Amino acid sequence: MDFTTGLLLLVGVVVVFFVLSVVLGSFFTVETAQVAIVQRLGKFARVAGPGLNWKTPYLEAVVTRMSMRVQQFNVQVETKTQDNVFVQIPVSIQYKVIPEGVESAYYKLSDPVKQIESMVYNVVLGHVPKMTLDDTFLNQANIANDLRDNLDASMKEYGYAIVRVLISDIVPDPKVKAAMNDINAAQREREATVSRAETNKLLAVKQAEAEAESKRLQGEGIANQRKAIISGLKESVEDFSKTVPGSTPQDVMQLVLMTQYFDTLKDIAANDHSNTILIPHTPDTLTDLFGQLRTAIVTGAEIAKHSSGSGPVNNPTS
Repeated sequence: MDFTTGLLLLVGVVVVFFVLSVVLGSFFTVETAQVAIVQRLGKFARVAGPGLNWKTPYLEAVVTRMSMRVQQFNVQVETKTQDNVFVQIPVSIQYKVIPEGVESAYYKLSDPVKQIESMVYNVVLGHVPKMTLDDTFLNQANIANDLRDNLDASMKEYGYAIVRVLISDIVPDPKVKAAMNDINAAQREREATVSRAETNKLLAVKQAEAEAESKRLQGEGIANQRKAIISGLKESVEDFSKTVPGSTPQDVMQLVLMTQYFDTLKDIAANDHSNTILIPHTPDTLTDLFGQLRTAIVTGAEIAKHSSGSGPVNNPTS
């Protein structure tokens, strides 16, 4: 083999390797949940989907790969409410690239996060300053929905869709937060005080009603007792008058008083708490004795009533 033949063979091998490298280098892969932007001579050509793809050698190039996953970033918005309270509103935005809007997403916006952040500030500052602090807390979900609707409508032009907007919290100034807690605690204490007062009032009313009912029943019992005593005395006088001829009702009453007198002495003697009882009388006449007995019976009844208590009974004097 002469020099010319060897040179031609070497050139052929180089050409074959070059062609193979160019052909094989024109294939490229795209991962799942990604797309590739292919340009031809600096101009957008097409969007390559996941899997194995091919580009024209030297004429086409893959300039970038874009994720099709849902992405999230957070924005901290500081604003003032209608009642002049400064609040921090953390906002979480979830967004993704629309499959048919990949070209716009790449070529129209250089920094989509900054664009979305600016819109978030614009929408929040257009809502919260018109609300009081309490209204801001109550309309937290409504603010998030308005943010999502406004952002989604604006970002579709640039190939992005807003999946969800979350307002996780509304954080007022620490001093305002402490004051709100104090107001809430005072309000709850006031409600508890009113509730306790109502309970005490109800208990007092029920106790008064119970005492009134008890006194009413006690009065009825005493009245019935007196009726029974009168009825019994009447029957005793009538029976005694029939049994003992010539006896008068006064004689019967004196006998009954004497009997009650001794019964009273017997009850007092049977009580452990009683010490002594003094019944002043002079046995000059039977009439005086019965008069003193009547007084003694009343005194004895009082002593017996007090003797049923916890303390000892003092010696009554006339």
